[in-house]
Amino acid sequence: MAIFDNYNRIRSDVAAIAARLGRNPEAIRIVAVCKTIGAAAVQEAIDSGIRLFGENMVQEAKRKIPNLRGDFIFHMIGHLQTNKARDAVGLFDCIHSIDKFSTAAKVDHEAGRIGKVQKILIQVNASGERSKSGVPPESLTGLVMQTLDLKHLELCGLMTMAPFASDEQLVRESFKITRELLEDINVRLNLSLFELSMGMSADYRIAVEEGSTMVRIGTAIFGERA
Repeated sequence: MAIFDNYNRIRSDVAAIAARLGRNPEAIRIVAVCKTIGAAAVQEAIDSGIRLFGENMVQEAKRKIPNLRGDFIFHMIGHLQTNKARDAVGLFDCIHSIDKFSTAAKVDHEAGRIGKVQKILIQVNASGERSKSGVPPESLTGLVMQTLDLKHLELCGLMTMAPFASDEQLVRESFKITRELLEDINVRLNLSLFELSMGMSADYRIAVEEGSTMVRIGTAIFGERA
């Protein structure tokens, strides 16, 4: 049960940080990222009580999810191509990686086709790295306003990826920027968005300190990928 032991260690760690900051630990969810992890290991995780999983690629999820049984949900955390929107809407409870209106519109269309309201997050490129997906901060308000007009989407908040850097301050700054963007959007557009998908195995502690409500943990739960 090493997977569940790892999960519980992270759960305890997150709860301790939350308690220190006066946050409700129950308001912070762990997304167990099973990219490249076989269905047998994911099934072990489900059987042990883990319920929320993240996948990076639609095609991998499409192969894996039908072979799983039990009580679980999947989130899409990787970049979404518009030609995969139909499958994504059918597979995922929430899509974290909307970063352009054309993708949002396609997801809205596919959700409407099956009578679903699809939960989404908008991905922000808070670090400014060219290698990362995400809408630049200065374009966020426009994308939010466009997305709010789509009837089959439920915008829940924002997602970001910190830079892969040894400088903790750079990592913290990208999370802080994303949190402040969410706060600003809520005030200026009179919204109550609350989800912040921030933090991975190497930096989730900093993310929780900066307000994350969902940490995306793969290696620290499932071990090193092949």
